[in-house]
Amino acid sequence: MRKTPSSEHDFPYWLLTLIGVGIYLFWHVLSDNLYSQVLATLSKGIWTTVMVTVVAFGMAATLGLLLAVAGGSRFLLVRQAARLYVEVVRGIPIIVLLLYVAFALAPALVELWNFLTGYLGFDRVRSRDFSLLWRAVIALTIAYSAFLAEVFRAGLASVDPGQVEAAEALGLSKWQIFRLVVFPQGFRVILPPLGNDFVAMVKDSSLVSVLGVTDITQLGKVTAAGNFRYFETYNVVALVYLTMTITLSLALRRLEKRMRLGQDR
Repeated sequence: MRKTPSSEHDFPYWLLTLIGVGIYLFWHVLSDNLYSQVLATLSKGIWTTVMVTVVAFGMAATLGLLLAVAGGSRFLLVRQAARLYVEVVRGIPIIVLLLYVAFALAPALVELWNFLTGYLGFDRVRSRDFSLLWRAVIALTIAYSAFLAEVFRAGLASVDPGQVEAAEALGLSKWQIFRLVVFPQGFRVILPPLGNDFVAMVKDSSLVSVLGVTDITQLGKVTAAGNFRYFETYNVVALVYLTMTITLSLALRRLEKRMRLGQDR
């Protein structure tokens, strides 16, 4: 039977091509005054993009894990509540959720806070005090928590039930079984899609620009509107995002390979 070729063992000509093109583009950017000015402006938004991505993904992963655990609860109400959350959030486009959180949910939370703390003598909080940056982080957290909940659920379900039964026979508590048996083994299955979602969030973080958050995309829009050089400006925007996502993808692929090798030993 003929063996199907595997892309894992192919020489990465695509990577060499990207590196070559990337070096040429960066050289062109650094040697051209206009490109250099655009890159200097966009670099101010890189920190915002990184902060939004890291904070929102960390919160989404935590909430997603809790939802996955709740989905496997022995209590029907908890299971159904977790499933309701996941299905509703997954059915809403991220851009719509972003706008809803920013302009509907955030003001409602401010009013609720003022109502609850009004009797305690606290000063009223104005809606404008709730920064758009954190509204965007909360929206991305809600959106991605539903997707990550399914990732965690599938990973935890992949663990052999016999190992759980063996751990119970040894007298381990449910928390010990989860921490020492289920999660370490499930994490090997969870890591690849988790890494893919992290890279996807880097790209989806550009959506926060619709709220005026000064990330890479927003600064690119402002710069292009000021110099009317849309081609050059968005070339640099695309190059910055491409550099970030490819670097992350390669790092995650290397981590997965090391974990696979460690498992085989």
